[in-house]
Amino acid sequence: MVRDRCLCLAAQRAARALARRFDAALRPVGLTNGQFSLLMALNRPEPPRISDLAPFLAMDRTTLTAALKVLEREGLARTAPDAADRRNRRVTLTDAGHARLIAALPLWQAAHDALDAAMPGADLAALADGLGRAARAPATE
Repeated sequence: MVRDRCLCLAAQRAARALARRFDAALRPVGLTNGQFSLLMALNRPEPPRISDLAPFLAMDRTTLTAALKVLEREGLARTAPDAADRRNRRVTLTDAGHARLIAALPLWQAAHDALDAAMPGADLAALADGLGRAARAPATE
């Protein structure tokens, strides 16, 4: 019953398989799928606060901070105090980060197209919607 009903198990298995697929696709530009997602989350007109990024990416702040340090060491992102509230930090995509993201996008697109083609008949919009709903579902304790 658990094997057939457990959404957590199904999501974990799918997440691992997808991570491997996209890690391999993005390897030529030196990114992991997690780094690509983080760079995409930074690609916006107004630099986001770390406190806003963590829930958006469903990461705890400690894990996010560690991931950002790797991107900062590579010169792809920069953090700075928020001018309006110095207790917060904002994260900016650097020019090098933007260039890496631009180089990665066609690789991500090709991997996504191949994945879509490997799932004929699947309602991918409904799948994405359902996963989003699961991510936003209130936790019970």
